[in-house]
Amino acid sequence: MRFRLPQKSGPERDAELLEQYRTEKDLRVLGRLYARYMDLVYGLCLKYLKNEEKASDAVMEIFEVLVQKALQHEIREFKPWLYVLAKNHCLMLLRKSGKLQEQTFDPAVMYSLSPEHLSEDSDAETREAQLKRLEACIERLPDEQRHCIRLFYLENLSYKTIAGQEKLDLGSVRSYIQNGRRNLRNCMES
Repeated sequence: MRFRLPQKSGPERDAELLEQYRTEKDLRVLGRLYARYMDLVYGLCLKYLKNEEKASDAVMEIFEVLVQKALQHEIREFKPWLYVLAKNHCLMLLRKSGKLQEQTFDPAVMYSLSPEHLSEDSDAETREAQLKRLEACIERLPDEQRHCIRLFYLENLSYKTIAGQEKLDLGSVRSYIQNGRRNLRNCMES
């Protein structure tokens, strides 16, 4: 199923539309923003739900959830935030249907932060269990490490951009990320 081609836009444009929606509460504005990512949301839903009709329904349900959540949450980067919202919605649907069960975590599978190290043949539930473990480990990091790790890995910012944005020297950013990565690896292996 195909919705629309994403429009070319930068993070500022997403932020502008989001701010316009928050100010005017105009669903058409939010719809334009969401339309950019509908194919991505659909692909994610299809990956988890493994059914085209259910995935299409989920895309529309996620928009309905987005209408409220976009007003309630501070959203720095819309695309990664929407990804998490969509993933959580799909997991909730799987839990409700009884198709998602807890899986045991094999620490040997996850030895770095790179998604390539999630085994290719593992199913969505196993990957979800691994990601939950990783999220829990991230929460245990010291504040500076956690913040820099999130900016670097989740928002894809460079060391230099993080240093400028957070008013830190480049060496401190590098240290926080390297130490945070080491601490995450230790946490995942424990």
